Amino acid sequence: MDYLTTPEQTNPDPAQFRTQAMERGLDREDLDADPMLQFQRWYQETLSTQLPEPNAMSLATVAKNGQPSLRTVLLKLYDAEGFVFFTNYQSAKAQQIDLNHQVALLFPWVALARQVSILGSAERIPTSESLRYFLTRGRGSRIGAWASPQSQVISSRSLLEQKVARIKQRFNDGEIPLPDFWGGYRVVPTSIEFWQGRDSRLHDRFRYQREAPGTSWQIERLAP
Repeated sequence: MDYLTTPEQTNPDPAQFRTQAMERGLDREDLDADPMLQFQRWYQETLSTQLPEPNAMSLATVAKNGQPSLRTVLLKLYDAEGFVFFTNYQSAKAQQIDLNHQVALLFPWVALARQVSILGSAERIPTSESLRYFLTRGRGSRIGAWASPQSQVISSRSLLEQKVARIKQRFNDGEIPLPDFWGGYRVVPTSIEFWQGRDSRLHDRFRYQREAPGTSWQIERLAP
């Protein structure tokens, strides 16, 4: 699949979508046997509502001392293998992932009364894939990737802006290469739960699970 884009046809009323989705609910026969295709269906429906930042997802990682961390990152690609985001490989989240590949993701589409939660293992994608995405970013974002020592303590914003100026001067009007410390991770899922809000807190929840990548998915309904 290509990097995420917005569909031409949209329904600009998330409130109406939410009402209809809660009334309709979610049944077992509604689900695709493949959770990635089910995700694609829900993601396209989310895009159609013009919900702000539909690709924003919470990413949970765990530090060496057992302390969990949570932050919001942007989904940039999903395919049959999993969910891809990009970051500085020297950032706190990258360091935690390198120590413990087990992570969790959450798409909090609260305005639509929907959530998708994912458990899986994060792995670095090939440099060629990171470069392909990097070249789609605006020039300012590519400069920012070079300039920001992500997660490190800095004394002032002016120092960051000075570094941006130096990077601009360094590359002038030429091509900005992919930093060797920047790239993508793919979260390969072992569990994906689709949560559809319903009245009286009697929500519909279905969980896809598999023991390892390449094995078959099992679907179970969970109590709300």
